Amino acid sequence: MTLSTINISDRDHQIAKLSAIAIALSLVEFFFPSPIPGVKPGIANIIILYTIFKFDLRMGIWVSIIRVFVTSIILGSFLSPTFFLSLSGALLSLLSLIIFRNLNPKYFSLISFSLIASLAHIIGQFVIVRLWIIPHNGIFYLLPIFILSAFIFGLVNALVTNKLLQLNPKK
Repeated sequence: MTLSTINISDRDHQIAKLSAIAIALSLVEFFFPSPIPGVKPGIANIIILYTIFKFDLRMGIWVSIIRVFVTSIILGSFLSPTFFLSLSGALLSLLSLIIFRNLNPKYFSLISFSLIASLAHIIGQFVIVRLWIIPHNGIFYLLPIFILSAFIFGLVNALVTNKLLQLNPKK
């Protein structure tokens, strides 16, 4: 049997650091009280947006997926409905960013992408809630509240990310 070596690049280190920050923010957010169950600011998404705009989409995808899996393991919710809500929201928001990333930057900015991702996240979660957790159309009465919160938090997260990017511009 031959020994194999794993070559760890600077990019891998950067992904690990950004994932650790996103995980820490997710854990902090977990303990925030919420006036409406399920409404959270998504502060870890600041790191995801930062990663996408500072580096690239592929690195942002890695950071997002690592954050979802590791946070769920730490919180003991791996493979629970909460995990699948988080995963579906993350995957649909990442898919929306993949679809919209090639649009003209003259018309789409960091704020636009944050709002698109935030709304996609809520839609992804609502699909799982409707199909699995509460299989009743009455759940859609809550959709306006969740869309409004997604819009507000998506805007706030974009503004914070923009400030971070200004403090630490691309090299």
